[in-house]
Amino acid sequence: MARRPVRLSAGRARALGLPTRGTTNPNRLRRVDRWILGTPMVSGVLARAGHPLVVDLGYGSSPITTIELAGRIAAVRADVEVIGLELDAERVAAARELADPPRLTFRRGGFELAGARPVLLRAFNVLRQYPEDAAERAWTTMLDALAPGGLMIEGTCDEIGRRCCWITLSAAGPLTFTLSCRPSDVDRPSDLAERLPKSLIHRNVAGERVHAFLNAFDECWDRAAPFVPFGNRARWAEAVRLLAESGVPVRDNHRRWRHGEVTVDWSVVAPAH
Repeated sequence: MARRPVRLSAGRARALGLPTRGTTNPNRLRRVDRWILGTPMVSGVLARAGHPLVVDLGYGSSPITTIELAGRIAAVRADVEVIGLELDAERVAAARELADPPRLTFRRGGFELAGARPVLLRAFNVLRQYPEDAAERAWTTMLDALAPGGLMIEGTCDEIGRRCCWITLSAAGPLTFTLSCRPSDVDRPSDLAERLPKSLIHRNVAGERVHAFLNAFDECWDRAAPFVPFGNRARWAEAVRLLAESGVPVRDNHRRWRHGEVTVDWSVVAPAH
């Protein structure tokens, strides 16, 4: 990973990055929000924080997904503060009309996080438009802005949130990789390859770990065909169980698998350098 740049103070931070493309639909990020609440590694960081600050970066043309995030994570910390950041000043002005300060505020900002120091950062659909090296530098800038012990969730999803992939990172780098989908919306797990985050999307080729992982998942999916009569959720859960049985370090449990999820150690998909 590139050398960490000097972090700008709150008063001197300038907005870094390009405006997001803007596609926003209600519940588009429900899957990742549900995962945040149901994953102790993530929800625990928020629960233990002295200052439970969460930043949602690049919410797009509508602030609805940020408003939904604020409502959902209040179940973990009623005193949580959420900041929605966008580079487009008109989007920020429109969002402020709907804000409920001090718990929810909107500001103009980019990868420098407008000087904020969150314990949790959600950055979805913000890096796919960048070259790979620029996306890596953005990772470094965002991670450097986290509060001590904080986490970043960076990923990509389709327009209605039925196919999602994300990476969870600490200041030290990537920790886990998650696939999440509506199982009835895919023919096989590798269909999610089209939504891989920027750091992996160009690595889905022979010789790379993410390619091998998706192929192994497809093989388990095929072996789970006897579960078809019970529905695709059951088939997905069985395929993940077979993955874990084969030695893949799966992080979550059957309850999460039934949601159409699987989380594995980053080492399973890390780019081969």
